[in-house]
Amino acid sequence: MALEWTDLDRRAVDTARVLAMDAVQHTGNGHPGAPMALAPVAYLLYQRIMRTDPNDPHWLGRDRFVLSNGHASLTQYTQLYLGGYGLELSDLEEFRTWGSLTPGHPEFGHTVGIETTTGPLGQGISTAVGMAMDARFVRGLLDQSADPGLSPFDHRIYVIVGDGCLQEGISSEASSLAGHQQLGNLIVIYDDNHITIEGNTNLTFTEDVLARYEAYGWHTQHVDMLPNGDVDVHSLHDAILAAQEVVDRPSIIRTRSIIGWPAPNLQGTAKAHGSALGTAEVAATKEVLGFDPAKDFAVDPEVLAHTRQLRERGAQVHAAWDQQFGQWREQRGALAELLDRLRDRRLPADFSEAIPVFAAGDDMATRSSSGKVINAIAAVLPEFWGGSADLAGSNDTTIVGAKSFEPESDLATVPDSSTFGRLLHFGVREHAMGAALNGIAIGGLTRPFGGTFFTFSDYMRGAVRLAALMDIGVTYVWTHDSIGVGEDGPTHQPVEHLAALRAMPNLEMVRPADANEVAIAWRTILERGKPTGLVLTRQSVPTVDRAVYGSAEGVAKGGYVLSDCEGTPAVLLLATGSEVSIALGAQKALASEGIASRVVSMPCLEWFAEQDQTYRAEVIPPAVKARVSVEAGVAMPWYQWLGDAGKAVAIDHFGASANGTLLFREFGFTVDAVVRSAKESIAAATA
Repeated sequence: MALEWTDLDRRAVDTARVLAMDAVQHTGNGHPGAPMALAPVAYLLYQRIMRTDPNDPHWLGRDRFVLSNGHASLTQYTQLYLGGYGLELSDLEEFRTWGSLTPGHPEFGHTVGIETTTGPLGQGISTAVGMAMDARFVRGLLDQSADPGLSPFDHRIYVIVGDGCLQEGISSEASSLAGHQQLGNLIVIYDDNHITIEGNTNLTFTEDVLARYEAYGWHTQHVDMLPNGDVDVHSLHDAILAAQEVVDRPSIIRTRSIIGWPAPNLQGTAKAHGSALGTAEVAATKEVLGFDPAKDFAVDPEVLAHTRQLRERGAQVHAAWDQQFGQWREQRGALAELLDRLRDRRLPADFSEAIPVFAAGDDMATRSSSGKVINAIAAVLPEFWGGSADLAGSNDTTIVGAKSFEPESDLATVPDSSTFGRLLHFGVREHAMGAALNGIAIGGLTRPFGGTFFTFSDYMRGAVRLAALMDIGVTYVWTHDSIGVGEDGPTHQPVEHLAALRAMPNLEMVRPADANEVAIAWRTILERGKPTGLVLTRQSVPTVDRAVYGSAEGVAKGGYVLSDCEGTPAVLLLATGSEVSIALGAQKALASEGIASRVVSMPCLEWFAEQDQTYRAEVIPPAVKARVSVEAGVAMPWYQWLGDAGKAVAIDHFGASANGTLLFREFGFTVDAVVRSAKESIAAATA
């Protein structure tokens, strides 16, 4: 179908360009160049291509849009304004200012119409890969028997991406994964403007991008710019329609543009990328476009009325979808009930009953008990899915009996696979796994998890930080948690990682002590629905006898009294993970010398910190100044709980390659070392 492009459409695109210039100039900082060049691309997507409804930006049947080069945020903000999504001219005037709806980079949950937080380059396109995976899984979960393209759960993900995103390693990881998965619902438009902050891309980026993506298994196209330097919207429109017909491969369309077009002096320059054009250049550009250079934020009412017709078109498309969706509800009674529960983020009524209880003496690594809990949860939670970055056998993240999530072409060669499988294989791509999990979680209907060794959380930290920033329910299964890894040596012994990740706002780190703590931790994680790291051992740990010691239900509060003494304790022993058993041994040794102590298991410092002061004081009495923390990591996170007299049994140096049991002894994680520290703390507290 040929694109109808009227003079009003041209004026609307130019209005978006002028608004982008004015917003940056008014604030004094920002990125005007890409929004000016990309205005036709974004306008085409919003006004002609995407299935979207400004009246209901959260409509389940909508297509998704991701601005991967998030510094170009005005590219999207201007379309949200013109299309009637809720942004108004005053919001553009407040660009990048305190309290505005138009922050420097798009923020999920902050501005209506923003599907994901972008800005760190490469994250957007990589998150979009997860969105495309999620769309396929949800379709299989709710409407597997529908013919391709005819389900109300079919939708596309459109991405605008720049040179910077495609230089970042994460985008290579994720794009490789997307090509393998044959995600035909993913369409990427690559803005090839030849400019980065340091100048022309020929400084560092001379590869054939489309050849690279063809090698990944993508469908590729190129659209050149018009002779005057503007984007060729007609050819781009045709290329997008062609991409929509390719259902067995993701698509990338390279679109040539000139950054800052049509600024007469600064177009095509690095200066147009990240700073205001200046009063004179803004005025000159307005003259080129036929706007009054003396007027700022000028919008012709006729143009706005034209672009806001998107609300009417969106309502019509939405109504047609509602009819299709209504038929699905009538035909799929039980699945409709499932969808209602998923949309409400409710767990099944019998969810808690499915959580296993482990018998005392049934010693095992917490990674192993986590694997058992994962399978128990999977039996009652069909929306629970995940896998590992090629370490499933070590992370114990396999849902036994589940089919692998694989493309149609691989089903004959990959055993036990399905295009709608719930067992994810990310390959050796930790960072892409993190971003893909974000895209899945943003979908809002399912509950994803992904595993790797804890030391490789470094490789995925950028994606983890965005999950925390967006407050989305991703669970990271991080195993091989410390020096207990043993012979693999210091490269694989993550002694500093707990402290580093605990420092990240809104990320909840849980390091359970035994199998029952693991079980309650998993239950609590899913009840809370927050971004969470579950840190687990490689080595076996004792399963605490709950008939003797405190209930594992205390895990839900982050910290609890595991083992108490008669009267007021002389010292508190605060421990996590595999070191809790050492603290229990130290308690017995201290008791044999007439020293009363209390063992506090603190699997999640974040959960404990949010409890009221009364509960915290019951667990860690302020009057008891003698305290010892016991954790096989750096001591840094513990000082807030130790006070002036406290002592940390910790490892503030890298590990070594040797048997894990030997390393625990050599590095001071022994009953004797804890007893010695307890006595020193008591002495300091009474000095």
